[in-house]
Amino acid sequence: VYGLTAGLTNKMVSKAVAQVLERCAPAQDYLPEKIRARYELCEINYALHEVHFPKDQEHLATARRRIVFEEFFLFILSLRQLKEQTEGITNVFPIRAVWKTEEVIENMPYRLTNAQMRVWGELERDLKGHTRMARLIQGDVGSGKTILAFLAMIMTAENGYQSALMVPTEVLARQHYESLCTLLKENNLTGYNPRLLTGSTKAKERREIYASLEDGSCKMVIGTHALIQEKVQYKNLALVITDEQHRFGVRQRTALAEKGEPPNVLVMSATPIPRTLAIILYGDLSISVIDELPAKRLPIKNCVVDTSYRPKAYRFITRQVELGRQAYVICPMVEESEMIEAENVLDYTKALRENLPGIRVEYLHGKMKGKEKNKIMEEFAAGNIQVLVSTTVIEVGVDVPNATVMVIENAERFGLSALHQLRGRVGRGAADSCCILISDNENDAVKERLRFLCHTSDGFAVAKYDLENRGPGDFFGSAQHGLPTLRVADLVQDTRTLKVAQEEAKALLAVDPNLAMPQHRALSDEVDRLFATAGAMN
Repeated sequence: VYGLTAGLTNKMVSKAVAQVLERCAPAQDYLPEKIRARYELCEINYALHEVHFPKDQEHLATARRRIVFEEFFLFILSLRQLKEQTEGITNVFPIRAVWKTEEVIENMPYRLTNAQMRVWGELERDLKGHTRMARLIQGDVGSGKTILAFLAMIMTAENGYQSALMVPTEVLARQHYESLCTLLKENNLTGYNPRLLTGSTKAKERREIYASLEDGSCKMVIGTHALIQEKVQYKNLALVITDEQHRFGVRQRTALAEKGEPPNVLVMSATPIPRTLAIILYGDLSISVIDELPAKRLPIKNCVVDTSYRPKAYRFITRQVELGRQAYVICPMVEESEMIEAENVLDYTKALRENLPGIRVEYLHGKMKGKEKNKIMEEFAAGNIQVLVSTTVIEVGVDVPNATVMVIENAERFGLSALHQLRGRVGRGAADSCCILISDNENDAVKERLRFLCHTSDGFAVAKYDLENRGPGDFFGSAQHGLPTLRVADLVQDTRTLKVAQEEAKALLAVDPNLAMPQHRALSDEVDRLFATAGAMN
């Protein structure tokens, strides 16, 4: 039974699949015969046929077992290719430790947490090392990753080299840039000439920035994808930082890393992923975890309510606005749909404007033009908009310490990790903040999921629960890592097969690291094909 779209019948799809299997069958099996024999795995053409047209449950299980093993096996081999591209590359930028970073840490109005200090030690050690750095920093929203990135940039500049910080949105780039300039000014650090480069940078200023990057006078640059345009040339780019890794594919990271000699690479992500999965997803990176929130972060109050609570929620938002604060309202959809019953941004904004007279309510969604989105986010950050109705585009938003309320409509439609990311947009200032989850869904499992979220603020616990209860779709959906995706294999259900596939891949690569032996030719071609397809999709 196939998922259908208008105009297609199951019979039509079945017929088309049968034709494809007949005409495009792999000429030979790419899984090594010894491995197939060891685990009693069926031949690929048999597996493909039986997974679509199984004689019975047993034949289906046999076909699935083969495909699951193959997906994991090819995934791990692809990952190894990535690792080989990044591992053991000599660090051509000898960076020594400097006192300036210690002074900046001492001068901060708050103490770095033990977790931040531990990770800073790892970064410092990597930057001083003989092989170039390739590290992922994972930490919850608000755990203080950005300050570590700034310290690494200062250390790089003090050694006379350049660093680039790439983020997914212009608004976030501007906010990081302003924060960096403030930090440098407070510590009397001059001569770095930090610049901001985004899609909306004016042509004249853009030419100036290009020139200062090429002659090396600009030691620090923060920006969006504009940093990897062909025209951008760096003199000595020693450190590349990408924020919110899952928004950038490996190809984009690599494009920035290829702007000269291979630079040190630091990746930051606020999407907590259980360590076992992180090792698979980010196998080309060493992993650091900031597992402690700064003492100044106030806990967020959470509650799950049904739609009858809305009038109370609106009164609460009104009181918060009267106190000079702001609120977010999240809807799962941009506009009304005949197919799905869920709140949408456009109609909700209209309704809120009627319910909250005298309060400025605006909306934000992914279909808007970049300039429009930036304008709205900037106005919200400046406090000119009191209530922002949005889709999940604000998940990777800006830091608005004044926002204290997060209302999420149809909360059951979001993964727990996404809900956790969203509520991290509030609770960034000195005032108490709350997250109101609205759901009319009566399903016990759904209620249990939302209650779980209300009782923990630990992003890693949330991610683990989400993985166990929803499967890896959330992670693979958002983590554009440039690797083949898993279509049949399930990281929870098939962990035993994953471990076996890992061991077999490791053993095979120990004997034939480049898959150059004649008997591995078909396997090598299949890995290359999958890798190329995944890269094109990113």
